[in-house]
Amino acid sequence: MFNIDRRTIIGILLICIVISLISSGELEAILYTIPGVIIAMTFHEYAHAWMATKLGDTTPRAQGRLTLNPAAHIDPVGIVMLLFAHIGWGRPVEINPNNFTSNKSRGTCELLVAIAGPIMNFILSFVFILIYYAFITYAHLSWKWEAIISSLLANTIVVNIGLGVFNLIPIPPLDGSKVFRRFLPYSVNEWLDRNMQYIYIVFMILWITGLLSVIVAPVINFVMKWLLILAARIFMIFV
Repeated sequence: MFNIDRRTIIGILLICIVISLISSGELEAILYTIPGVIIAMTFHEYAHAWMATKLGDTTPRAQGRLTLNPAAHIDPVGIVMLLFAHIGWGRPVEINPNNFTSNKSRGTCELLVAIAGPIMNFILSFVFILIYYAFITYAHLSWKWEAIISSLLANTIVVNIGLGVFNLIPIPPLDGSKVFRRFLPYSVNEWLDRNMQYIYIVFMILWITGLLSVIVAPVINFVMKWLLILAARIFMIFV
């Protein structure tokens, strides 16, 4: 008998339902996005696990999260949401701050673990931009294969930048809540904690109405612009 948890079953059902409702063109676009989503989520969560381990916490290793096996990091519901609703998540990496052995403060260690995920996504996007430049410069394939591979690379770049930027939004449980709130005055953090339920409501309204993408898109475009420029300059050195 296969041991399949409830979230996996829900994820499979959601995929089947949504696929039955979308057009062939939309399905093709989603298929081009899936590899990028798996890569982005896997490396994002691995980065959290790696940083926590480097700081002395053995929890991620004990729970099998210090691996690049996607099965250890992918949340079936989260990947469906990212593919179809453009907001998703992986399985959160659990840490025990009491286990940190670094000489850094506990708060600093938690910040480093939190920021590791988004930074990994930005590094990955930069690497894939370089690969993309190399591919379009040196590849000599048929038009069909060049179009397919270019689409896969482009989607991987966009997904990684999007996931990195999205996770920096300072709302729990996103990584940004542990990053930016550390630099806010105590009174502001206290106000945020006291009104978090209302902030969640505003966040959901922004997401459902599409206004969230209007706010986040300029940031994604800004990050992509400068990564493209930086990668192009580095690539030209070796061409």
